[in-house]
Amino acid sequence: MKKQESPVGVKEIARRANVSIGTVDRVLNNRTGVSASTKEKILEIIKELDYQPNVIARRLASKKVLRIASLIPSSSRETGYWEAPLNGIKQAADEIRAFGVVVDHYFFNQNDKKTFTKKAKEILRTDYDGVLLAPMFEQEAQAFVAKCAEKQIPYVLINSDLKDSDRVCYIGPDLHKSGYLAAHLTKYLLPPQSAVLIVNISREMDQHHHLLVKEEGFRAYFKNHHADVNIVKTDIREPDYESIQAELKKLFRKHQFDVVFVSNSRVFTVARYFEEQKISGIKLIGYDFLPENIAYLQKNVIDFLICQKPQEQGYKGITSLYQHLVLQTAIEKEQFMPIDIITAENYQYYRN
Repeated sequence: MKKQESPVGVKEIARRANVSIGTVDRVLNNRTGVSASTKEKILEIIKELDYQPNVIARRLASKKVLRIASLIPSSSRETGYWEAPLNGIKQAADEIRAFGVVVDHYFFNQNDKKTFTKKAKEILRTDYDGVLLAPMFEQEAQAFVAKCAEKQIPYVLINSDLKDSDRVCYIGPDLHKSGYLAAHLTKYLLPPQSAVLIVNISREMDQHHHLLVKEEGFRAYFKNHHADVNIVKTDIREPDYESIQAELKKLFRKHQFDVVFVSNSRVFTVARYFEEQKISGIKLIGYDFLPENIAYLQKNVIDFLICQKPQEQGYKGITSLYQHLVLQTAIEKEQFMPIDIITAENYQYYRN
């Protein structure tokens, strides 16, 4: 019986190229210190032999620990939305720890852009191999990823994207289409010559571009369909319930609305106002699969929740960095999450 040939390895490549194993390793890992002619010769031999390096074995044999920083908003009393992405990040971190990859967690206050800048600087002062980022504050996030690019730190974006950024990938909703879908849903709930209220709740409104992109999508639907709808918007810059209550009371004195669309996960605060004021006959649409939102969905105060799998965003963000850094595989640049519509009838079957 003919003896089966053993797989081609680094030693055989080094022998054929008449170089050291270290030189071959530098070429395989795209490091400097190899002349152009030698590098070309080694690459030709690799191609000729169809060499496929066992990157997992190399990673396990390596003494180097790869470090990833995740930078996302902290959960707060106002909304627990960011618990879901954090759970996904932790799940992925547990799975890749055995391969010498460690994930460090950094958090910022989504109502204070200074906390984002502070944490971003801490990350840049540390020698990280990759970054997972939720770019809530557009201007500050652009400055941060520009520094990452200078330091050749690959980064993945979740929840909202940054135009023209050199990210490994974006994982999250198509924000414009998300707002567009909300408007399409709204259309079926509206009588002729009706009024809709858009509620944006955020202290840093001008910086929270993900809210504004949803609003653009919402308005675009009615513009494209020439609908006779009066759209009123309010930007509530203090996210505490007393401020939200005062603004809603003022608006409901002036206008009669048929639908209220809340552009983020704080829809439960508007639902609370509806319940306290015994408001009925107005449809309420908002975002995210949170316990406080589900409670009002069960009571039919919230009619529809639009959900975009935040836990999966965190999980995929870390695993995409792992694939890029360790497996060196090509990553799909845009990984859009499904835009799910949750009601009182189907919420029991939904998973973030």
